[in-house]
Amino acid sequence: MTDDLPDSSPADRADARADARAGATGDIEALERVLAERWSCRGYLPEPVDDATLERLLEAARRTPSWCNTQPWRVDVLSGDAARELSAAMLAGLEQGGSDLDFPQAYTGVHRDRRRESGWQLYDAVGIEKGDRDRSFLEGLRNFELFGAPHVAIISAPRELGTYGAIDCGLYVQTFLLAAQALGLGACAQAALAGQSSLLHEHLDIPEDRAVVCGISFGRPDPDHPTASYRTSRAPLAETVTRRG
Repeated sequence: MTDDLPDSSPADRADARADARAGATGDIEALERVLAERWSCRGYLPEPVDDATLERLLEAARRTPSWCNTQPWRVDVLSGDAARELSAAMLAGLEQGGSDLDFPQAYTGVHRDRRRESGWQLYDAVGIEKGDRDRSFLEGLRNFELFGAPHVAIISAPRELGTYGAIDCGLYVQTFLLAAQALGLGACAQAALAGQSSLLHEHLDIPEDRAVVCGISFGRPDPDHPTASYRTSRAPLAETVTRRG
């Protein structure tokens, strides 16, 4: 676009391009930092996020790209007492679980290994020893306690859009998580909450023609919570990327 400026000299245009490249470098460095620092927060301070910050978070998330610009996500945000009431309802209704989308049939090979590594890192952080099924169960219940977060967002997609609608909602979740990190918030995407889809449909009046995709608990992170030191690893590019040409 700089070459379209009618009154600019070649030197001015070259300087403008250099400035643009410098700005782009700063942008990717900022993104890399947010990506590197983001984690699934499992411990929160009780105070709610102020309305201005919450609005900024949601404004950033709505910029998410989607297939044919369908923007299929519906986001139910619960705060304070509303979030606590939903948490209590989910804990009371655990025996009546069920999901709108199919959960993984199995974890095998490297996917099983990565899942186990992450699980044992979490258990180590909170002091759960191998074989302690009672404490493992209680740690799992913390999903439905929203990990103590003052807010939760429930994401749903139109059933008729199928896989692509769910993928678009996945993109929305990623944008939401990165925006939360950039705003100094903690957040955790939770498939476990989608396992209470029937309850969520009733409690939030989500129409049956929509499928619950997941939830996101979020708020101000508690730096002193035992899980605050827990970080997952990432596979090297050689394990996940094939380049040709």
